[in-house]
Amino acid sequence: MATPDFNLLVTLDVLLSESSVARAADRLGLSPSAMSRALARLREVTGDPLLVRAGQRLVPTPRALELRGRVRHLVDDVSEVLRPSDTLNPAQLERTFTLRTSEGFVENFGAALLHCVHTDAPHVRLRFVPKANKDSAPLRDGTVDLETGVVEANTSPELRVQALIRDRYVGVVRKGHPLAKGTITPHRYATGRHISVSRRGLEEDPIDEALAAFEVKREVVVAILGGFSSALAVARASDLIVTVPERHSGTLRAGMHTFPLPFATKPFTISLIWHPRLDADPAHKWLRGCVKKACAGGA
Repeated sequence: MATPDFNLLVTLDVLLSESSVARAADRLGLSPSAMSRALARLREVTGDPLLVRAGQRLVPTPRALELRGRVRHLVDDVSEVLRPSDTLNPAQLERTFTLRTSEGFVENFGAALLHCVHTDAPHVRLRFVPKANKDSAPLRDGTVDLETGVVEANTSPELRVQALIRDRYVGVVRKGHPLAKGTITPHRYATGRHISVSRRGLEEDPIDEALAAFEVKREVVVAILGGFSSALAVARASDLIVTVPERHSGTLRAGMHTFPLPFATKPFTISLIWHPRLDADPAHKWLRGCVKKACAGGA
């Protein structure tokens, strides 16, 4: 069976609307002869004359009258499908978005994000899932709509990326800790007992690399694979030192003593990451705007 020529639907819609080959040709930017050939083709595929001459004008056949409303709806539907989807009414949006983020992101920015989302779109639901690795498969297969994280060399080049937060490391101890008073030097920082936080379980991280320049080494007595809240909870109830990202732990550090590190570490950028198939989706664009707004007003 031959594939239907869907362009003929538009031609038929205009012909039935105008009941004139000349006027239909003018609307579609065709010559009268080209429109006549199109009408002949429509008569062939429908098996009906569609428009017949009655004196000085063309009138529709019963088959044409039967088709007119259906063709009009079909053309409208096709136009809607092919029209850029650039409008969105968040108040009417009913959708669940899955975000893959760090524990610190949810605890520090989650409430602000929920407020922003539900102010505009009360029927939208957010689902946060942990980010255990850098695998981009969940973004590709659609099980995750949006994620946050540091873009690294192995991040898939197909993904869309937008800078979100510029962050740096700070040291944190309980209130009343010896490091809460006096000048903190690299040696004084290193001689304390430390908690190491790493998603990948690395024995050394950028902090250890920075300390190596001063020929000192810290003593890590607890290693926590995962988020910052567990590490900060341990530090809050002990004399241990934990080093965490400043922006990502603002809420979690409440009531603790935070100090700038006595050595230089490279700042890093947390980015929004998503698959290009969602790039132009109005609802997804709106969600990305909510995340940026929540982080801009966060701690």
